[in-house]
Amino acid sequence: MGVDQVTDGFELFTDRSVVAMRVNGELKDLATTVTETDVVEPVTIDSPDGLNILRHSTAHVLAQAVQNVNPEAKLGIGPPVTDGFYYDFDVAEAFSTDDLKALDKEMSRIVRAGQRFVRRVVSDEEARAELANEPYKLELIGLKGSASTGDDNENVEVGGGELTIYDNVDPKTGEVAWKDLCRGPHLPNTRMIGNGWALMRVAGAYWRGSEKNPQLQRIYGTAWPTKDELRAYQHRLEEAAKRDHRKLGKELDLFSFPDEIGSGLSVWHPKGGIIRGEMEQHARRRHIEGGYTYVYTPHISKEDLFLQSNHLVTYREGMFPPIVMDEERDAEGNVTKQGQDYYLKPMNCPMHILIYKERARSYRDLPMRLAENGTVYRNELSGALHGLTRVRGFTQDDSHLFVTPEQLEAEATRVLEFVISMLRDFGLEDFELELSMRDDEKSKWIGSDEFWEYSTNALRNVAVASGLKLTEVPGEAAFYGPKIDLKTRDAIGRTWQLSTVQVDPNLPERFELEYTGSDGEKHRPIMIHRALFGSIERFFAILLEHYAGVFPVWLAPVQVVGIPVADEFAPYLGDIVERLRVAGVRAELDTSDDRMQKKIRTHTTQKIPFQLIAGENDRSAGTVSFRFRDGTQENGVAVDEAIEHVLASIRDHRQVTSRDDLFG
Repeated sequence: MGVDQVTDGFELFTDRSVVAMRVNGELKDLATTVTETDVVEPVTIDSPDGLNILRHSTAHVLAQAVQNVNPEAKLGIGPPVTDGFYYDFDVAEAFSTDDLKALDKEMSRIVRAGQRFVRRVVSDEEARAELANEPYKLELIGLKGSASTGDDNENVEVGGGELTIYDNVDPKTGEVAWKDLCRGPHLPNTRMIGNGWALMRVAGAYWRGSEKNPQLQRIYGTAWPTKDELRAYQHRLEEAAKRDHRKLGKELDLFSFPDEIGSGLSVWHPKGGIIRGEMEQHARRRHIEGGYTYVYTPHISKEDLFLQSNHLVTYREGMFPPIVMDEERDAEGNVTKQGQDYYLKPMNCPMHILIYKERARSYRDLPMRLAENGTVYRNELSGALHGLTRVRGFTQDDSHLFVTPEQLEAEATRVLEFVISMLRDFGLEDFELELSMRDDEKSKWIGSDEFWEYSTNALRNVAVASGLKLTEVPGEAAFYGPKIDLKTRDAIGRTWQLSTVQVDPNLPERFELEYTGSDGEKHRPIMIHRALFGSIERFFAILLEHYAGVFPVWLAPVQVVGIPVADEFAPYLGDIVERLRVAGVRAELDTSDDRMQKKIRTHTTQKIPFQLIAGENDRSAGTVSFRFRDGTQENGVAVDEAIEHVLASIRDHRQVTSRDDLFG
């Protein structure tokens, strides 16, 4: 909307859901003065920007409460994050549960007081004088200009322009109750925070994300426009905790991380191995049908390969330290041949490039589609490790495609269709796309404007043609080319980034890849990096949580268990189980000494899709009774019919948890 005269946001927007505004595209406090030449838009509290403002304002209240309770605490930063916020503090003793209760009480008092957030522009010198006792804030003042592009949320404090301090002002006395270095904007006052917030947990965090810096205490919190939305979020967290893949992995005996092997290195137990094997075998069949060829490459390589690929320049900290090999010594121990540094590979692409380069290629060879389940190793910080979703050794279902420029759009379309089709095979249905593009700062990118325009438009056309929701993100592309990220939403509404389609002219250039075109001349191919699952470990964890361990029949480690009503019926049921095994079903017969009801409870807890029960009536009639994971039953099913139902549910990748899922 345009503005007719000089005014501010409070006069323009009387709806209490409006907490800030955009003035000529920039977020501003409602107290900002605007003129008739400005274009002004309201920002409501339930919008993405509004939620960030609510959460950042709540982080300020937390910091004020901490310093009210502990005046010696030094302030770090307090940005909004997904679903909440955090604030870092330098304190003599770690925060306890009792501390959080006291802070909760003090925050409630500040919220009810309705303190106003008031913005002040200050010079660097004024800021240093006012914040002389805040060493971390002083460091951020020195970063002004570079922090706006930093990776550790410094931009909530300072950017490339003017410095500002936000005062929390007592509405009754006009006195400043507290202040913080901050870019803003903020809510008009603390009362607007309402009662939809909560403190969540405490963690350690290195200042500015570097282990070379002091470790601070980080308090996480969440904030929502209403109490009901807070409760809904807390319910989602409770559901997520029940589905935690680390918990389910232990309960269902799928995988573990033995201390003897090392942090972030998993071993797969027999049941987990069955699920993983089914995933890999299905993906392999689909890839071969889709024109991919599987290759195999070593886990380790000489240093020169990763120097040429530039990984040892741009990714050295993410790689394991070198292993010195091939050194030779004489009888006296003198080195007669210098050793060579070898590295565990962090990525498969350099080795796939060498396969391409092994012989001359023609345009008739392209597109060339190489696939590998290649295990890679990354030197993740121990604090960043998280079950199977963040590990040090993992297997990528990696593909690299070599195409001519003319083939780029068609091949990217084919890749995206293939990826979506494959993920649907695993029961995922809710997708959206994100197109990462370059921004206008030429120094950050390599390649011609023509290449960027062509390749970005090609990916955009592919994304639009898919019909999925598309978000374009300027400035997020790799320095050498645009990419499409595919995101999926799981059963409890969480968004996961899975597959990536990355256009890369850089590595073909670095390795001088060529093909002979139809004109007889040499040309440079374009490379497409494509990981479908991302990593098999992480995708497995996502599926485990999505299904809460209740896998579709085709993925279940044990698909059928036979439970005789009494020992005398074990041979009858054993014959049925054997027929299922011969047909390729993972079926077992429970001949343990446990009572039948305990057997049923045990196998229900293990989330086995089908329990087949047989007693005298079934044996006499040549039937069997089904019991399902939700406790429902279907009795007296003819054996041939029962076997066909099981086989069909596997063949169709069906999810079966109840009688109705199988028998309607």
